[in-house]
Amino acid sequence: MEFLCEMKEKSTQAHIALLLVNVLYGASHVLAKGVMPDFLSPTVFILFRAAGATLLFWIVLSMSKRSKIEGKDFLLMAVCGLFGVAINQLFFFHGLNLSSAFNSGIIMALNPIIVVILSFFLLKERLTAFKLTGITLGAAGAVLLTLKASTGMGDSRLGDLFLFINALSYAIYLVLAKPLMKKYSPIQVITWVFTFGLLFVLLFPPTLQELAQTDFGRISNVIWMKISYVIIGVTFLTYLLTIFGLKYLSATISSAYIYTQPVMVMLFTFLFAYIGWSDDYRHTINAEKILYMFVIFTGVYLTSKSTSKQ
Repeated sequence: MEFLCEMKEKSTQAHIALLLVNVLYGASHVLAKGVMPDFLSPTVFILFRAAGATLLFWIVLSMSKRSKIEGKDFLLMAVCGLFGVAINQLFFFHGLNLSSAFNSGIIMALNPIIVVILSFFLLKERLTAFKLTGITLGAAGAVLLTLKASTGMGDSRLGDLFLFINALSYAIYLVLAKPLMKKYSPIQVITWVFTFGLLFVLLFPPTLQELAQTDFGRISNVIWMKISYVIIGVTFLTYLLTIFGLKYLSATISSAYIYTQPVMVMLFTFLFAYIGWSDDYRHTINAEKILYMFVIFTGVYLTSKSTSKQ
């Protein structure tokens, strides 16, 4: 009984962690605006994120208990680093540069669907009516909200392809990382995943060349603060919280929280406009968008509810 209560408490903490991940992502759309490509190229920005987060992970790991990692698991962590850090971030930022935030929001909705399919075949997760209904509602809400909020400008087939590869790679990462969580602590897994991911980013041919071409003298203190937020909040904390959530919840639930990102972006846009931190887009929020937000959260709830009954 005590064990069940402890697991229920951990499950609740995992849900809160995953929601917080998307709060941090949502705030970044406003707080980190203007960094890329004006001051840093997409590749250099990714290098900063990977290097800064890796350093922070190793600092935390040095103060934590560690288990001995089996040789075969190092290989799996390297694959997770390739898909979850290098391919995921490189294709996302380069795809966003070529495409639009509109297309990104639509393609992002594919991620939990891909995770459901991969989890069914690789992790043997059961497909329930609740889970399928929740994923469908979440995807529909995210797509409709993105359609409603978008100008539809900046489309590119190559950019869309990059964004799809991003969604696919992150789904592969979530599914492959799940078995590691049964054997090791979240901080131990994510530290090695990012260490390998940073190595792959450094091996990407344009990285060092674009780093050498960066004019750091143009970067103001405000921009450095934005870069720091992205490294600490949107990279270090989000990946750590995600891997913690993945330890106690299924890969499907972890990915379903992605659907809350458009909601968080809209809420933070409203909040920051109200306090004068960004342009005022409050007039763009209406009853229809609020309805889509409700549909998204209903989808996430049904997805999580289905797993808790299994």
